Amino acid sequence: MKNSPRHNPFQGTGVALVTPFDAAGHVDYAGLRSLVTHCIAGGVDFLVALGTTGESATLSSAEKAAVVDSILEVNAGRLPVVLGVGGNDTREVVAALKSVPAGIDGILSVSPYYNKPSQEGIYQHYCQVAAATALPIILYNVPGRTSSNVTASTTLRIAQDCHNVVAVKEASGHMEQIMAILDQAPEGFEVLSGDDNLTMPMIACGATGVISVSGQAFPAIFSQMVRDARAQNMSAARKGHYALFTFTQDLFAEGNPAGVKSALAHLGICGPAVRLPLWGVSEALDAKMAAHVAQRRSGI
Repeated sequence: MKNSPRHNPFQGTGVALVTPFDAAGHVDYAGLRSLVTHCIAGGVDFLVALGTTGESATLSSAEKAAVVDSILEVNAGRLPVVLGVGGNDTREVVAALKSVPAGIDGILSVSPYYNKPSQEGIYQHYCQVAAATALPIILYNVPGRTSSNVTASTTLRIAQDCHNVVAVKEASGHMEQIMAILDQAPEGFEVLSGDDNLTMPMIACGATGVISVSGQAFPAIFSQMVRDARAQNMSAARKGHYALFTFTQDLFAEGNPAGVKSALAHLGICGPAVRLPLWGVSEALDAKMAAHVAQRRSGI
């Protein structure tokens, strides 16, 4: 039976939601609801739950389920919701995909980390992941975290052979690799930026969106920049890009998601706490985040 035409429903601005914690280290569900409401009001196009930015590595199974339930409840079907399901044990990832809750529209699956698999191992991993679910899958290449790059040829091979792998979140920072994927991708397979400050140039090259960290702090500015870039209104897109350029650099200066949680705290959305082994930002960086927030609020 011939596959139907591939379609990537995750275009425009997606946000990789943080998981707020209170001062005692418990999940702050009120803060999470406030964050989701803030992002939807800011005009983002889809939400991503339990990614790296959501500190999923430090959440229990019960907490993960409750976080997803909370996001789905607040979202109430307004935006597509993507769930992070990845790991370095293929069998465990496949098993997790069998119990994805109703209301999830797609999967973000990071390339296996720590093991440093060969390109053939990465390919075979995604073949099994794709076979385990009918949901659309976004492959996630982030070699700075996984210690292994998914090459353009491997991404294209997965795209060709795994019909429900509809996009790649590319966070390699390697523009020639990204352009090679864009140039040779099969119809319906798309590229999403995994680097906030590369989003505008990547869209100019043919990417169709982003999964952003900084976009959850200032969703109206970021999502408008993405809309302008996709519409080829590059003069307006550059304005939005540079409005957040230095903020985004500062955001990642002491690690993610400590930077964005500091900004969100100054915005009054949720607290700045992270879980060990992560640590909060320095006083100096926290002051920078406060200044960025004050600047955006004053319209400068």
